[in-house]
Amino acid sequence: MQDFESLRQELQHYLDSSQIHTIEEAYLLAKQAHEGQKRYTGEPYITHPVAVALILAQMRMDPATIIAAILHDVIEDTAVEKQDIADKFGKEVANLVDGVTKLTQIEFESRAQAQAENFRKMVMAMARDIRVILVKIADRLHNMRTIGCLPPDKRRRIAKETLEIFAPIANRLGMHAFRVEFEDLGFAARYPMRHRVITEAASKALGSRLEIMELIDNEIRNSLKKTNIPIRSLTGREKHTYSIYKKMHEKHLSFSEVMDVYGFRVIVDKLDTCYRVLGVLHNLYKPLTQRFKDYIAIPKANGYQSLHTTLFGPFGVPIEVQIRTEEMHKMAEYGISAHWLYKTEKAVFSEAQNRAKEWLKGVLEMHKSSKNSLEFIENVKIDLFPDEVYVFTPKGSILELPAGATPVDFAYAIHSDIGNTCVAAKLDRKLAPLSTPLDNGQQIEIITAPGARPNPAWLNFVVTGKARSNIKHFLKKQHRDESIELGTRLIEKSLSSFGLKLSQIPEEHLQSVIHAAKLDSLQHFLEEIGLGNRTALLAAKQLAKFSDSAIEKEKLSSHATPHPLAIKGTEGIVVTYAKCCRPIPGDPISGYIDPGRGVVVHNEQCPVLENYHHIPDKLIPLRWEEKIRGDFPVDLRIDILNQRGSLASLALVISEAESNIEQINAEEFDGRYFSVNATITTHNRAHLAKILRRIRKSKNVIRVMRNKPQYRH
Repeated sequence: MQDFESLRQELQHYLDSSQIHTIEEAYLLAKQAHEGQKRYTGEPYITHPVAVALILAQMRMDPATIIAAILHDVIEDTAVEKQDIADKFGKEVANLVDGVTKLTQIEFESRAQAQAENFRKMVMAMARDIRVILVKIADRLHNMRTIGCLPPDKRRRIAKETLEIFAPIANRLGMHAFRVEFEDLGFAARYPMRHRVITEAASKALGSRLEIMELIDNEIRNSLKKTNIPIRSLTGREKHTYSIYKKMHEKHLSFSEVMDVYGFRVIVDKLDTCYRVLGVLHNLYKPLTQRFKDYIAIPKANGYQSLHTTLFGPFGVPIEVQIRTEEMHKMAEYGISAHWLYKTEKAVFSEAQNRAKEWLKGVLEMHKSSKNSLEFIENVKIDLFPDEVYVFTPKGSILELPAGATPVDFAYAIHSDIGNTCVAAKLDRKLAPLSTPLDNGQQIEIITAPGARPNPAWLNFVVTGKARSNIKHFLKKQHRDESIELGTRLIEKSLSSFGLKLSQIPEEHLQSVIHAAKLDSLQHFLEEIGLGNRTALLAAKQLAKFSDSAIEKEKLSSHATPHPLAIKGTEGIVVTYAKCCRPIPGDPISGYIDPGRGVVVHNEQCPVLENYHHIPDKLIPLRWEEKIRGDFPVDLRIDILNQRGSLASLALVISEAESNIEQINAEEFDGRYFSVNATITTHNRAHLAKILRRIRKSKNVIRVMRNKPQYRH
């Protein structure tokens, strides 16, 4: 019982005796369940859950959370089950314990996949009850405090996860004190040599800094005293070890450059005093205007509020000052846990919980659009490391985004539908490319169009996890829909050889073919055919087996010319146009099924098709749909005189013929002539003929021809 006494003393500060008695019962259950189990330190295992409960008791958490902390490992490591906990302590406690418990029963292909799946489970539990993450943070904090006894490889792995996941989550929830401890403990465990060198250097530097710190402290206090501004505290802020390392590593600064900045924090009684203190400091020392940030008017995403200013101090040293109220300071240090720690309903704390819930809502959206746990955790990691940029909606609302965010990130932050249909953006009422990085204070207006869809190229510049996961999800769904549509057309075409339609196949026979193919639905079956992973003709033969008349039809169809499949030009990514022969509407075409890509369209005379003549199941006769529209690339070779302005006049002629140049390459071949290889867009053969006529009439052009593969004879 001795290990419970320190916890009991902490609980007596804010809980009544009946609540403490229930917690003690949980302790006795956990002690019995963990009997005989030891930690790496050699201590009885029960010391760990009690230490976790003590951390939460210091945060003044409610009895259910304290009990969940004491029992958080019993489901995973002992014979106690969730139902046993629910029967004895209630469903609320059982759900909290289950939310913290890892997925021990499932086998995973790799440690990374197992970690990602455990993280996904934790986030889902967080969304139901925010206290789950507080138990998990306290659990990880005690593990990090005792990490020295672990083997080096395990120590580095846990430290890496702490720096990449738990420290950023603590930061996202506004829990600064926890974040700092996670970072310093994680840094020491992962990079012990670097940690020791920086710690020793910082300790030596502190001695030489004390005199300047005292001078600045006295000057600030005297200036505030003269203006009768009351302050609660004025303290010098020492940078923690990991913060020094990060600035040196990421900003390529020397140790002396990082340590040259002096930090102070002023805590006052009320909000308007913050701005009065700011005025006094700006009169005392000259401010760097570009380094002033008002996080009171525009709080950070985690609810953090403070005024930040950088000043030129005595001897030209830079001084970073934070000015905040006591409530803001509590919020900055403890984040959402301040709600329990101070038992208050003040707006600053309830706002923190609302912001945490909004973040979790966004995380859940990412979960829905991520294909697996590894992709999900990568998307969440992106959102856990933001340097903020603040922008305005057209109605004046403020939106916080990570540094480097673009109008597409902004569109998805407002709503997934706006992101999916955005076509253009106005920054401060001026049109700008969708890839433009946003700056602080800009007003952003998104222009949408009903038929628009996400562009795969957006993935090259979006920075938020929500935008990335939504774009990937849409493209994946689009790819699937297009594959199903093409698969339907291919199977209908093959079934027509037997005089059948898909709708005429009995449901039980259709299901038996799908089951034999080890697929789960008709859509999956059609998708596999559309992607080229299954042959449409073979699938049609299997479906036609039920019909006697189909056998006769097959005999006739083996001598008949198959109906060509019509290419509409709107199939999307499941129909690819070969670059070797660049087919365009009007060209005779044929194609083949390529697994994973669908149909690849070639000019009928392209030599590549010879490789498929001995695989008739893969070779498909094709034709262009009537009145097809779209832009199709064509390769041209143009010989022109080597004179000033020749290339410019050629580009103008092509543009006036309603075509775009996608690529151009010019080579000089005898001093008097250029050979130009250009890829241009065209609608069809008639349009190409018009372009070629215009080019031939152009001044300085010697000859022009369409590049074609070596056709067979």
